[in-house]
Amino acid sequence: MNEIILTHRLKDDFKSLLPAIQKKLKKQIKFLAENPKHPSLQIHRIVGTPYWEFYVDRSYRCIFRQEGNAYYLLGVGPHNVINEFARK
Repeated sequence: MNEIILTHRLKDDFKSLLPAIQKKLKKQIKFLAENPKHPSLQIHRIVGTPYWEFYVDRSYRCIFRQEGNAYYLLGVGPHNVINEFARK
C-alpha cells in the first residue's frame, strides 16, 4: 500500500469542494493508495514540471508529486488548477 500525504493546501482545497466531489476525491485517493495504475485515475505528468495529476472526475484534477511509495497530494480543483503548478 502506498503512503498518501495530504498537504495543508490540499486540505484547504478539499473544504471548498462540493460534497459530491469530496466523495469522488476520497474514492480516487483510495485507488491511488492501493493501485496507482487504476484506469479511472488516468495519471500523467504535467508537462515541463516535476508534478503529476490524476482525475477526480471529468472536471476536477488532483496534483501530486511522488517520492518512492509516498504520494504528496498538493492541490485539487477544477481542471485549471493545473495551470498553477505548471508555472512553479
